[in-house]
Amino acid sequence: MLPDPLHPAVVHFPIVLAVLLPFVAIGALWAIRRGARPLKAWAIPVGVAAALTLSSWVAVETGEREEEKVEPVVAESLFHQHEEQAERFLVLSGALLVITAAGLLRGAPGRAARLGAIVGAVGLMVLVAQVGHSGGNLVYRDGAASAYTGGASIGPTPKGREGGRAEEKKD
Repeated sequence: MLPDPLHPAVVHFPIVLAVLLPFVAIGALWAIRRGARPLKAWAIPVGVAAALTLSSWVAVETGEREEEKVEPVVAESLFHQHEEQAERFLVLSGALLVITAAGLLRGAPGRAARLGAIVGAVGLMVLVAQVGHSGGNLVYRDGAASAYTGGASIGPTPKGREGGRAEEKKD
């Protein structure tokens, strides 16, 4: 049985893969420099980059499916910002997959692509942190989780109503 909502469960895959990819790519580059066959060694970062792009696509798709449920609870501008960051990350992870796959080429083009893939993978680590941070803010600061818990919003709501947990008034 799949978790409901699915989005919070799948978003962790692109986060983990984005953090691992630079290390896997550096390890493969190290193995190549120590004599490993480039095609064999570099296939591992290509596989991780492909899994990253696929998991990013799944995360974006599941996020879009959750949009209707969360929109009444979270201000549209906050949700839209997270959505735009996630879509940008998906596009850039796809571009990085192409660059990483080009690292399978022989000679100077392959060497250049492998170095470019490492640089790009480090850049994606920064971007995934931004997307994850905005998603975490939606859940923990802005009250997105309350769409599923039935509880009160813990942050500002789109209608400008007061958010936050009920507190006793002190007279």
